[in-house]
Amino acid sequence: MSDEQLPFERVPGVRLAAVAAGIRYPNRTDLCLLELAPGSECAAVFTRNAFCAAPVILARRHLAAAPRYWLINSGNANAGTGPRGLADAEACCAALATLAACRAEEVLPFSTGVIGEPLPVDRLAAALPAALAALDPDGWPLAARAIMTTDTRPKLVSRRFAVAAGEAVITGIAKGAGMIRPDMATMLAFLATDAALDPDLLQACLVEAVATSFNAITIDGDTSTNDACVLAATGTLGNRPVVEADSADGRAFRQALTAVCQELATAIVRDGEGATKLVTLVVEEALDEPEARRVADTIAHSPLVKTALFASDPNWGRILAAVGRAGLEALDIDRVRIWLGDTLIVRDGGRDPGYTEQAGRAAMAGVEIGIRVALGRGQARTRVLTCDLSYDYVKSNAAYRT
Repeated sequence: MSDEQLPFERVPGVRLAAVAAGIRYPNRTDLCLLELAPGSECAAVFTRNAFCAAPVILARRHLAAAPRYWLINSGNANAGTGPRGLADAEACCAALATLAACRAEEVLPFSTGVIGEPLPVDRLAAALPAALAALDPDGWPLAARAIMTTDTRPKLVSRRFAVAAGEAVITGIAKGAGMIRPDMATMLAFLATDAALDPDLLQACLVEAVATSFNAITIDGDTSTNDACVLAATGTLGNRPVVEADSADGRAFRQALTAVCQELATAIVRDGEGATKLVTLVVEEALDEPEARRVADTIAHSPLVKTALFASDPNWGRILAAVGRAGLEALDIDRVRIWLGDTLIVRDGGRDPGYTEQAGRAAMAGVEIGIRVALGRGQARTRVLTCDLSYDYVKSNAAYRT
């Protein structure tokens, strides 16, 4: 499907552009600009990696200044670049502010790509006039492609939802295929709605949506230095700002936002570097959600489990071993049950008597696989999406800088 054919909904009050700045490769669309209507509200969550990138530091500072522009480059992360990296990010914001007649603080910068290399500010700045001239409310598909790095396809999702003032829309784009194990954010995701929302509610809704979407996926267990998820509310719908999360309008927005985030997060896992399988991990009957998440992450991050998934090999002992080493105190293994799809494979401390290798292979044969673990300890539950580990993942990351 070409970019022009990607389905999406315009968001009134938002215009986007994508141009080639030559940041890492010549003639590659690698610079995205998003313009917000005056008075738009913004919310964001960012990486917790201690080596967070210069644009993350600056975006955090600028978030309170009613941003008008989001400036996003691929090809260079501007991370691990010290004081120069921060100065370069500031210079990019200043260059755009001069051309757009706004304050530098009204620009949120974002970068993705190779870590540890200086950002080519001159090339980026030289492309800004073309980006401003190309701003278009229909620019979402081109923007979705411009932010890609090792992704194989753009990720773009829209939803409509009803509020008292009429029908509202939310549209989002995301990038990410490797270094995916977010912590309070995602790789890069940019979302906007035309509904008006109280800024505190906007932030709370984003945190809530991210928790069950971008923070519930893992491809390789690595958290990027540049992760960010940003949400804008332009208010162009004309509704009275939503202030209550449990009001009818608040619930409608939360449901739409979560749906968009979850669909984008799923698309990221499907497009994981070298991935051939989409795996849904459910851990239930835990004492609390953190305990359930610990077990799910241990399974999802196991190279032995992930390579078995790639081979469609029902080597269930690897899953059992991962549950056992997840660090749960006083785990009663006789109460643990494990399923591959609908096939019960483990109970009473060992293999279920009714399990057959044929049934296991059938459960592993598809491109979508379900693994369910019941711990027999409580009522808490979690769900995590992951993928397999293939030869192509190794090839992609071995050759990343060549």
